[in-house]
Amino acid sequence: MEAKRSESGGWDDDFMPDETALIRPVLIFDGDCGFCTTAVTWLERILPAMPETAPYQWADLSLYGLSIDDAQAMVWLVDRGRRYGGAAAVTALLRHQPSPGLRLLGWLGAAWPWSVFADAAYRVVARYRYRLPGGTPACRLPSST
Repeated sequence: MEAKRSESGGWDDDFMPDETALIRPVLIFDGDCGFCTTAVTWLERILPAMPETAPYQWADLSLYGLSIDDAQAMVWLVDRGRRYGGAAAVTALLRHQPSPGLRLLGWLGAAWPWSVFADAAYRVVARYRYRLPGGTPACRLPSST
């Protein structure tokens, strides 16, 4: 079954080959990227409801219905059989926090028209992550041809 992009920017599908992948949410990120690793470490420190984290290089992506191309393209939050990619992963992460302010920010970031800005901001950060704190030239995304 092929995943399709939902209106909220996440990925909706029923594909989940291993039931154990449904037990706990997991945030899958680029462990080779210094900026991504720094950002995830920071989130682990400040967010009270942080899911497990896994660099995609160490994760069995097939458990989550993801390909290497998917994982290289953006961060993913997999929670109860749903996959959220990019800005949708960040907003879903915020919606599951105990703080009403963070939850509101997560809901706003997932709703139109704010989701358009969240997606654009995510793409800019992803594109220039090698220039951001913790980033290195190795963090640069491959150029699309």
